[in-house]
Amino acid sequence: MNKLEIKGDWNLIKGKLKQKWAQLTDDDLQYLEGKQDELLGRIQKRTGESRETVESAIADYRATLRRTSGD
Repeated sequence: MNKLEIKGDWNLIKGKLKQKWAQLTDDDLQYLEGKQDELLGRIQKRTGESRETVESAIADYRATLRRTSGD
């Protein structure tokens, strides 16, 4: 998967995260490469969800994207 495909996945994931947790801002979701822990912390702080719940939601979105894109 190249950088453009990863960015495309991320854009879809951001949209899904904002649908699930509307209180997230675009600034919260700007934490891309190398900032996974900070992003998870921000989502946890904004939503009150556990780290495991947030990680699971992100993993579910990624799996769904892969299934629908044929990867």
